[in-house]
Amino acid sequence: MATLRDTLNWTVNTLKDAGIPSPEVDARELVLFALGLNRTALLTRAHEEISASGATRLRELVERRAARVPLQHLLGEVEWGGVRLRTDARALVPRPETEGLLELSLRALQEMTLPRVVDIGTGTGAIALGIQQATSEAEVWATDISADALALARENAELNDLCVNFVHGNLFAGLSGRFDLIVSNPPYLPESDRFSAQPEVQHDPTLALYSGPDGLDLPRELVRAASQFLSPAGVLLLELDPRNVDLLAREMQGWQVEVRPDLTGRRRFLRATPDRPA
Repeated sequence: MATLRDTLNWTVNTLKDAGIPSPEVDARELVLFALGLNRTALLTRAHEEISASGATRLRELVERRAARVPLQHLLGEVEWGGVRLRTDARALVPRPETEGLLELSLRALQEMTLPRVVDIGTGTGAIALGIQQATSEAEVWATDISADALALARENAELNDLCVNFVHGNLFAGLSGRFDLIVSNPPYLPESDRFSAQPEVQHDPTLALYSGPDGLDLPRELVRAASQFLSPAGVLLLELDPRNVDLLAREMQGWQVEVRPDLTGRRRFLRATPDRPA
């Protein structure tokens, strides 16, 4: 039987041969998950042999990852923004860079009392649940046009024992009243990206990815509608593609707009407040 160290090395090499972008990270996660081990075991038990059943389970997972099934789908659950999220093909896998959108949201909410918040296009529920977890006094709403995604978001709310008001509909359909914070990570990729996307992206719902020739069809629609739902002192926060965020910012007449960078310095997040009369 192979040792844990040998098994980890085999997994890394197999994923490298398959062209996986981060073979070492993925291999470690798959080995720990398949064998039911914690991270310390990779150091303290590296010389131990693994069981036949564990080896079989790992081999099946590695074959699926080599076929470019997203790692998060194989693990079934991720830690993100202070909450645990189930992930599968029903919704876009929450990306690390989107935690920057959550951070901007929480910063804006620090200046508000009993805020009313809505997450448009919630997907897994990541942003809405991250906000509710960190700001218990907030009244949080979340919408999605996909019934499947909304079902997943509800499962994640239950998993984290958090209360969010979920509404099935496009953008603001089914909502009423004003919100102090409107936040969204909408589909923002140009349609042409379909032909060059990483294989893993094919496992994400296309509805959550692409939005017209320049990627801004839905974001533009969202901005137009947001003015009717945002309170006079409210904040609109969007995650967009660094290739189109400045274009939308220039188009937003009647708003005070800032573009903020992500952790890599790429201009990604749009923060807007309604223009106030002079």
